[in-house]
Amino acid sequence: MDVTLLGTGAPAGLPRPDCPCAVCATSLGPRARAATSLLVDGALLLDLTPGVAFAAARVGHSLGGVRQVMLSHPHDGPPVEVPAGLPQPGRVSDGRELALLTGHRVRAVAMDAPGTGYAVTGPDGQRLLYLPPGGAPAGLEEGAEPAERYDMVLADLVGRPDALAKLRAVGAVGPTTDVVAVHLDHDVPPGAELTRRLAAAGARAVPDGATLVVGVYEDVPDVPRRTLVLGGARSGKSVEAERRLESFPDVLYVATGGSRGGDTEWAARVATHRERRPGSWRTAETCDLVPLLAEDGAPLLIDCLSLWLTDAMDSVGAWDDAEWADGGERALRSRMAELTAAVRGARRTVVLVSNEVGSGIVPATASGRRYRDELGRLNAAVAGECEEVVLVVAGQAVVLRG
Repeated sequence: MDVTLLGTGAPAGLPRPDCPCAVCATSLGPRARAATSLLVDGALLLDLTPGVAFAAARVGHSLGGVRQVMLSHPHDGPPVEVPAGLPQPGRVSDGRELALLTGHRVRAVAMDAPGTGYAVTGPDGQRLLYLPPGGAPAGLEEGAEPAERYDMVLADLVGRPDALAKLRAVGAVGPTTDVVAVHLDHDVPPGAELTRRLAAAGARAVPDGATLVVGVYEDVPDVPRRTLVLGGARSGKSVEAERRLESFPDVLYVATGGSRGGDTEWAARVATHRERRPGSWRTAETCDLVPLLAEDGAPLLIDCLSLWLTDAMDSVGAWDDAEWADGGERALRSRMAELTAAVRGARRTVVLVSNEVGSGIVPATASGRRYRDELGRLNAAVAGECEEVVLVVAGQAVVLRG
């Protein structure tokens, strides 16, 4: 089964008309994207968009063989003329299946937002899932019977990464599923940044006009098993770390800062983090990281190593010069080595967050300088065990390794 993407952009296209943002200003030429529309085996058109006939002609296709036009958007689609000879667009009711004379079967998938998703089975048995912008499948519950796996999924991965998490939770998306981002808007810069973010989710984007073969293996970069995200205060490092796992189910978020009872400012920070995280994630407040890293299981997000180090230095009396000289330094080195070894041995997906503090003002106190130096050593040791290391500066992620 072949799928030609006549457009891969948001309903208004990219760039958006009259939008002055930086992304729209640079989404020109090959980076421009028409509203998403899919032509399946030349017989089925998913979403009728402005200029679709010209888009097909540009890539050497005719719409003359189209036998069915289906709409996914929550309304009847953009106000466009139906090209001569093309069937009137329609919609399948949720849960119903339509059989085409070409041998394709189209089943409507209920969504958790307005719109209709379509599961298409080709004559060869290959299966693809196409979801509308801003939508995720409804009724998918983790722990339910495993779903039949799709060979290809095309969805709004930037706007609804949790849609991919839901599909993964029930086994509908597996390691060999080709996951393609569509309905791309100005939420994320195009080019290398878009490629990087999608690769972290095990997905990819393709240009308008691309023809994909369902079921054919695509060499998409594997999701790194271990990633270290570094950054300064309010740099966006936690957001970057969370973004890397938002398309995976049952993530365990490990908060090393504790609750700090009575500290209202800290409580507000914690609340902000919790509100930002997907509701399906679990949370553990602990600095005992080694056992968690040794276990198999769902992805682990550890935020952050800086606070883990503070706790470790507290426990060995590192702030007192006498205790530091009388075994404290040796004890801290042992704990850091134990943590580094646990990261090296981890078999689950792990994203770790840490502060980069060595580029600023030299601390005025000996204990402050000690903390800065030890955090630098810890970051370097953990980075050496990670497949990918990212530095976040002013909200922009710079890949240092991977």
